[in-house]
Amino acid sequence: MKNENAPPRSAVPAAPRALWLVLLAAAGAFALTMGTRQTMGLFLSALNTSTGLGIGSISLAFAFGQLWWGLTQPFAGAVADRVGTGRVILLGVALVALGTFITPYMTTTAGLVLAIGVLAAGGAGMAGPSVLMAATARLVPLRHRGLATGVVNAGGSFGQFVMAPIAIGLTATVGWASAMQWLGVLVLLALPSVWVLRGNSQALAAQAAAASGVKALTAREAVVQALATPSYRYLAAGFLVCGFHVAFLATHLPGVIAACGLAPEVGGWSLAVIGLFNIVGSLAMGWAVGRWRMKSLLSLLYAVRGLAVLAFLLAPKTPAVVLVFAAVMGVTFLSTVPPTAGLVAKMFGTANMALLFGVVMLSHQIGGFLGAYLGGSVFQATGSYDWVWYIDIVLAAGAALVHLPIREAQPPRPAASAA
Repeated sequence: MKNENAPPRSAVPAAPRALWLVLLAAAGAFALTMGTRQTMGLFLSALNTSTGLGIGSISLAFAFGQLWWGLTQPFAGAVADRVGTGRVILLGVALVALGTFITPYMTTTAGLVLAIGVLAAGGAGMAGPSVLMAATARLVPLRHRGLATGVVNAGGSFGQFVMAPIAIGLTATVGWASAMQWLGVLVLLALPSVWVLRGNSQALAAQAAAASGVKALTAREAVVQALATPSYRYLAAGFLVCGFHVAFLATHLPGVIAACGLAPEVGGWSLAVIGLFNIVGSLAMGWAVGRWRMKSLLSLLYAVRGLAVLAFLLAPKTPAVVLVFAAVMGVTFLSTVPPTAGLVAKMFGTANMALLFGVVMLSHQIGGFLGAYLGGSVFQATGSYDWVWYIDIVLAAGAALVHLPIREAQPPRPAASAA
């Protein structure tokens, strides 16, 4: 007999047969949006030559994009949690394509901020990790959740690995402007994920509340509770440091390599190597989150980053050293996402996960703004990136320490009122 109280499709975890379809859709969408964003640094020099605005001004557009990518995610997450993931992803993909396509036509700082910082970055935030991770957590059985977040995160890294050589090849063939526009067109390949990931978590939360007698929190209540939880604040502080690392490398590593007197191709391949090795790191971290404490894994990742940067500063700058450094940083690059998302889900559940993980991503992108902007400003002022590397090492040490007091437990929730 059919159960009339059964939750709708959006609230039911994916059947094993559909599991890989969900992962393919989420990972593929992340690959295309993240891959496009993370290769934009390859066009920084060409944009400077074409516009004559200066590295500092162009870095401001990239830095604003880092911040706006984070600002959009809590709001996109709240809408996805309540209205539906598919609609949010559809709008996000369209904006990424539009912003990337029109960037070559922008000749002012304000125009670049609009195209790169508002349209492309905002769209990537809507079709970004907070929405995609929450959709995966909603549709995938609990026992597969850790590995699933690792697979989705690896999708972003795979996108970077694939899109960087594509951007280099297209630039050599059709020029930088047309290459950037072709990347905008390629993003539209993410549109099928809109159908696969459609649905929201509202019905699932209502069913869980009715079964457990625990009140389902509103978006505002969820944010207030999270911000009042010290462990959540520590997690957000550590993720700010992650944003600093990621944005600085994605935006300025080609410039760092050029300043060392190496060929531009080394910069492109270093970004590709970061993406390739982050696939390994993301999958390994997705496997590890179900076996070790997530806060300990995060402390280890940040400590490794700091040591890798220190070793890079002391080593001779050869193509081999740069690629080895890129590989080490790649293993830790976005491997912080599965344990961070896992901690949010463990502490607060999946009902408001897109919103709460989006708030943590906002912290990440505040760090990203600082990493992208300080990289260009410090280089323009001193002719060197050394001081940014020194800041990076100190921040990595701080992030390794701030995760240690995190409590991996669900905070108490208000009881549901009587019907």
